[in-house]
Amino acid sequence: MATVVRMQQAGSPDVLKIEQATVGAPGPGEVRIRHAAIGCNFADTYFRSGYYPVQPPCGIGVEGAGTIEAVGEGVSGFAVGDRVSYNGGPLGAYATERVMPAAPLFKLPDSVSFEAAAASTMRG
Repeated sequence: MATVVRMQQAGSPDVLKIEQATVGAPGPGEVRIRHAAIGCNFADTYFRSGYYPVQPPCGIGVEGAGTIEAVGEGVSGFAVGDRVSYNGGPLGAYATERVMPAAPLFKLPDSVSFEAAAASTMRG
C-alpha cells in the first residue's frame, strides 16, 4: 500500500487528505516509481484551490524523484532500479509510490540527490 495525498474537491488546504492506496502494475508506456523525495511548488496551491482546474477526486503534485520498481510494456531507456526524476503531469506526486507515464522521466546521475532533483526540476 502507498500513502497518497488526494483531494475530493477544490478548496482550502483542509481538502487534502492522506489515504492508503493500492498501486498496481504499470501499463504500456508506464513505470511504477517509489518516491524518495517530492517537490512542493506554489503551483500546487493553484491545483488545490481550483485556480488551475482539475477533475477531483485526484492526487496532487507534479514533481518527484525516486527509483523505478516496475516497467510497463513498450518502455525503453529505463529499467528497474534506475534513479529518475520528473516534472509535469499527471498529478499525483504527493505519494510514496505511483504509476505514471515514462515520457517525462529523466535519469539521475549518482552525484545528484533525490532531494535536489525533486526540488529543482520545475525551476531548474
